[in-house]
Amino acid sequence: MAKKDDTIFWAIVACLLWSTAYAGIKIGLQYDTPLHFAGIRFIISGLMILPFTIKPSLFIPMVREHWKIIAWVTFLQTLVNYIFFYLGLDLVPGAVGAVIVGSQPLITAIVAAMMHESEKLTKRKIFTIVLGLAGVILISAGRQAFKLGSATEIAGVIMILIANIGTATSNVMVSLKSKGINPFVLSSTSLFIGGVIIYLISIAFEGPAQGKKPLDYIYWFDLLWLSFMSAYAFSLWFKLLQRPHVKVSELNLWKFIIPVVGAVLSWLLVPGEKPEWLTITGMVIITISLVSFFKNGHKIPTN
Repeated sequence: MAKKDDTIFWAIVACLLWSTAYAGIKIGLQYDTPLHFAGIRFIISGLMILPFTIKPSLFIPMVREHWKIIAWVTFLQTLVNYIFFYLGLDLVPGAVGAVIVGSQPLITAIVAAMMHESEKLTKRKIFTIVLGLAGVILISAGRQAFKLGSATEIAGVIMILIANIGTATSNVMVSLKSKGINPFVLSSTSLFIGGVIIYLISIAFEGPAQGKKPLDYIYWFDLLWLSFMSAYAFSLWFKLLQRPHVKVSELNLWKFIIPVVGAVLSWLLVPGEKPEWLTITGMVIITISLVSFFKNGHKIPTN
């Protein structure tokens, strides 16, 4: 892979990993309550990263020096994002949830423009986001009918939007204020601390862990995969956000490929799922929007 394509390549890798989360969470919620499942997942994720951070003698001093950004990322990315994401996803129909989650690049672009003067909402960027969001809607419409109306479902939509705002704000803060901290230290500590807090919250609000059905190998494999995925994808994403001249809003445009890959995985793994013309049209629109944006003078710079 040529050096000039390095950032784009790793951004796509991270998004490919995240594309497995939607189905993975739905599987996990068949066995466990939302917050308990999320807490266990992130505790394991943080521990998975720990051996790959830095020397133990340097770890604590670095955490002390950069505790503010660690606290903010823990609060916004792990607590606000995933508490509301898990709770919201458990309340809304799958197609609606996919569209709201897919709006994250739009939310990120708006938040980034409000927080950073270099993150301008250009016409080209807005056009790309609108096309991408249209593609997400078509993909979701082709896989499942839209059904929304009850107060519970509307509350779920609001929760997922809050989750999107939390992760968008966290992304901008990592880009602006995390220089000097090892990205693996940042991801390990924020995931682990956030996981412990979510686990304690789950005990208070969901009660002692009581599986919805007996835990089997599918649950444990799903939990381990989601833990690994979070560990690798977040560490990689934080590293990319720290690169000079990488714009948060442009990097997040690659998240439009998440529903594309998610749909393909459903065709391959879920019985009864098959390609629909609406879904394929949505995939084509997303591909065109990303290629159009990045091919002429909008490649993400690298170190």
